[in-house]
Amino acid sequence: MRIDVMKTYKLFINGSFPRSESGRVYEVKDAKGKFLANPCLGSRKDLRESVVAARTAHHGWSSATAFNRGQVLYRVAEIMQGRSDQFVAEIIAQEGATPISAKTQVQSAIDTWVWYAGWCDKIDSISGSTNPVSGPYYNFSIPESLGVVAIFADAKPSLLNLVASLAPIIASGNTAILIANEKNPLCAITLAECISTSDVPAGVVNVLTGKFDQFISWAGAHMDIDGIDATGVSKGELTELKELGAENLKRIYSFSELQSTKRMTNFMEVKTVWHPIGI
Repeated sequence: MRIDVMKTYKLFINGSFPRSESGRVYEVKDAKGKFLANPCLGSRKDLRESVVAARTAHHGWSSATAFNRGQVLYRVAEIMQGRSDQFVAEIIAQEGATPISAKTQVQSAIDTWVWYAGWCDKIDSISGSTNPVSGPYYNFSIPESLGVVAIFADAKPSLLNLVASLAPIIASGNTAILIANEKNPLCAITLAECISTSDVPAGVVNVLTGKFDQFISWAGAHMDIDGIDATGVSKGELTELKELGAENLKRIYSFSELQSTKRMTNFMEVKTVWHPIGI
């Protein structure tokens, strides 16, 4: 009799798949209350290591051409397409979705990833400008990436919300720490596997699993996290994040739209450049 090879859901930090340094896991049950998996219970040290990896990777990723970033993101969509069946199976198991709705969600997630890939080299056109000034100068407003952004993913639809949060962050040149929703974390690790086999540089995307209430206090107070996508947290947790993040002026937003350029521009800085007019 053959014994199935069960998948071990690990963290994704700096391009590798380590277990949590704490050695702990937690139990995830399916929609019917049966045991499904034991993802890692991420620790504060895991978060710190993710931030270091994201900060180290930021310069290279943000300085890549926008066209190149778009190509890299499109490659992730290609890999996701090839693993559609696995995503569908995980969505059915953890959300209790029907096969048709799960397949629709996977297709929407891939389309959303492609949508943001297309915006990589176009976002400058709508958020940048040439400004009229009085004097012999050119004055340009140029959008640039914010830095390291933490993401608290929403529970349902699990894969679509992951993509809608992560894709715009890295499309705009930021690096990300994706904290998978503790109730439905499986698609996050499978997405990390797609990213690891793509052209996304190590450290650009880091994926952690564990308890939201712990990560909220750690991420909110971390001084080297520049922004937080808090779409997946409750109102009370959002208030806590804003209080903790006030010390280093974190940008903290919660979004309702799955496809919106605001999910890119809200985590970008606008740099003003003055240049003398040559004669």
